Amino acid sequence: MGSMLLKRVLAAIPSLIGVVIVTFLLTRALPGDPAAYFAGPAATKEAIEQIRATLGLDQPLIIQFFHYVVDLAHGDLGKSLTTGQPVAEEIRARLPASAELTLLGLIVSMAIAIPLGIMAATKPGSIIDHTCRIVTTAGVSLPVFFTGLILVYVFYYLLGWAPAPLGRLDVFYSAPPTVTGFYLIDSLIARDPETFVAALKQLILPALTLGIFSLAPIARMTRASMLSVLSSDFVRTARASGLAPYTVIVTYAFRNAMLPVITTLGMVFSFLLGANVLVEKVFAWPGIGSFAVEALIASDFAPVQGFVLTMAILYVALNLLIDVLYGLIDPRVRLEA
Repeated sequence: MGSMLLKRVLAAIPSLIGVVIVTFLLTRALPGDPAAYFAGPAATKEAIEQIRATLGLDQPLIIQFFHYVVDLAHGDLGKSLTTGQPVAEEIRARLPASAELTLLGLIVSMAIAIPLGIMAATKPGSIIDHTCRIVTTAGVSLPVFFTGLILVYVFYYLLGWAPAPLGRLDVFYSAPPTVTGFYLIDSLIARDPETFVAALKQLILPALTLGIFSLAPIARMTRASMLSVLSSDFVRTARASGLAPYTVIVTYAFRNAMLPVITTLGMVFSFLLGANVLVEKVFAWPGIGSFAVEALIASDFAPVQGFVLTMAILYVALNLLIDVLYGLIDPRVRLEA
């Protein structure tokens, strides 16, 4: 298993190098001049040229890329022109907010999609099966930002059940002492139930938005994988042996159907990392997605490059985690490795 993970890490290095090169070139090809944006609308041409020289944007592209790679090798992702702070610190401060939202959205989708897919597979053609198809179709068809706006309109504006979509905490609460960066966990560590409830209330609607968006592929894959396993010989043998239906479905069928589902979970998590950019804008969530969008509008290269590189590293780490889970679930994967 260890040698397999090492091979995967080494194989991911060229991909990360490609991400660095492509991101650098694409940010330079985008319209807009960061020097002009930073100088302001009343700046003269000479002032803009002076700022461009200060930022190193007057140098040839290959020289700019060389300086960027050297800084990257020292762990320096550059400095944001819009905030004036190092990009690494901005990402370190904002990543827990995005991770907390994405993980809770994935948990919500799993809590709905996996039982729904199992029930639809055990009773094909039933009302539950048709409900699964309707729910998955709706989840795929609705854009994530539209779902978020609808939830805000219904549960905040019309019913008044949800708090104002203004970030991670209401203005009347202060953030718990930072331990993990996850407000739910940090508030529990600080034994502050009021902050925990306030943070959870702020998380419900954005997490539900991501959950609705991501439950369709999980439910479909769970249903298809369970249908395939339930028709296998060992499942029929287990049923013929007089085992309880729950034991047959959960212990025998679902465990063998988990590998495709785990693969889908990895893909969905990657999709959510991109989809939460829109969700963060709708709910004023202070994550790295909204930070990257604001930097992109301002033609601020460094935050965009840092955001893309962070997403690429998270994607590689997620694939490694999936490989580990494969080995834990199916011993044949460990033997092949």
